[in-house]
Amino acid sequence: MFADNLIELRKYHNMSQEELAEKIGVSRQTLSKYETGDSLPDIEKCKALADVFGVSLDDLINYEKSEGMGLALPPKGKHIFGMVKVGDKGQIVIPAKARKIFHINPGDNLIILGDEAQGLAMIKEKGLLELLRSTKKNNG
Repeated sequence: MFADNLIELRKYHNMSQEELAEKIGVSRQTLSKYETGDSLPDIEKCKALADVFGVSLDDLINYEKSEGMGLALPPKGKHIFGMVKVGDKGQIVIPAKARKIFHINPGDNLIILGDEAQGLAMIKEKGLLELLRSTKKNNG
C-alpha cells in the first residue's frame, strides 16, 4: 500500500524522484527503495512525505484504492466513503466510516443542501445552528 500510494502521489504531483527526495532530505536512490518496497522511511520522513502531498499520515500508509472505488488518495480532510444506493423512498445508508468521522448518531437531524451545479451536501442540524449563531455574532 505505502509504496503504491507514494508512487501515485508523486506522479499525480508531477514530481521526479529527485525532486521529491530533495524535498524530504533523502537521496533519489533512497526514495527509489521506498517506491520499490525494498525499504521503508522512518516516521519523520513519512510525516514529511504526507506534508508534501497534503494527505494524512494514516492515508499515506494505509489507503487502499478499493476503499475509494479505485480513485486516488484524497487530500487531508477530504474523504471518499464509497457508493450508496438510493432506496425507493429516497433513503440512503451513510457509511459507517463517515458516521464515525463526523459523529453522526441515530436520532441526529441532518439538513440536506443542494446546488444544481455542484450537487448535494449534508450538515448536522447542530452544526448549522452553530454556524448561524457565529455569523450573527460577527455581523451583529
